[in-house]
Amino acid sequence: MRLTLRVWRQKNAGTEGAMSPYEVDGISPDMSFLEMLDVLNEQLILSGEEPVAFDHDCREGICGACSLVINGEAHGPERTTTCQLHMRSFQDGDTLDIEPWRASAFPVIKDLVVDRSAFDRIIQAGGYITAPTGSAPEAHATPVPKPDADFAFEHAECIGCGACVAACPNGAAMLFTSAKVNHLGVLPQGAPERASRVLDMVSQMDEEGFGGCTLTGECATACPKGIPLFSITKMNREFVRAARKGR
Repeated sequence: MRLTLRVWRQKNAGTEGAMSPYEVDGISPDMSFLEMLDVLNEQLILSGEEPVAFDHDCREGICGACSLVINGEAHGPERTTTCQLHMRSFQDGDTLDIEPWRASAFPVIKDLVVDRSAFDRIIQAGGYITAPTGSAPEAHATPVPKPDADFAFEHAECIGCGACVAACPNGAAMLFTSAKVNHLGVLPQGAPERASRVLDMVSQMDEEGFGGCTLTGECATACPKGIPLFSITKMNREFVRAARKGR
């Protein structure tokens, strides 16, 4: 495959960026998108140019580090992470626009790399439990109803990639925050902090400068792990209940 790539290049957060065109050839349809970028970077290094900076880690669809907007879609045309997107999703001769996440709360560090530490601070605000630590408890020591366990597991799948923010026209982080709130809130171990957790995490989310949620649903459509939109609705109910009780 021969492709034309238009890649966002930006030296650092303090400089202006622009799209730069590149041609790559000999791309196998079985390559992952990141492997294709590896080929581009090898080409750039051999020609004495600066390689394109992009985030990656596990390359197995687990960590969510591989955050790219491809032709205007978070993670590209398939509902998966960028590292699990393969070049067979494109056609020979295609032109691909490759950009970083676009959100004021995710400032660009360099090229395609953005600072997503805002998510870390939301987690720090309330994503913990005060259950005693020590040796692992007996598996059946704390019974959890099957529906609650399934609900918790569904929301625990969130990998914090930020696709929901990138896809949202408002740059909202409600789907991410709701996944973390609902994951812990439904389990008995997370019950003591249930009210303070939702209040603190939503407050931190607002402080980070994310946009407001208008339930357009783009976040759930882009989420590679399928976190459902009703997660936001449930968190909103939890927030109102906690606010009325004053923690």
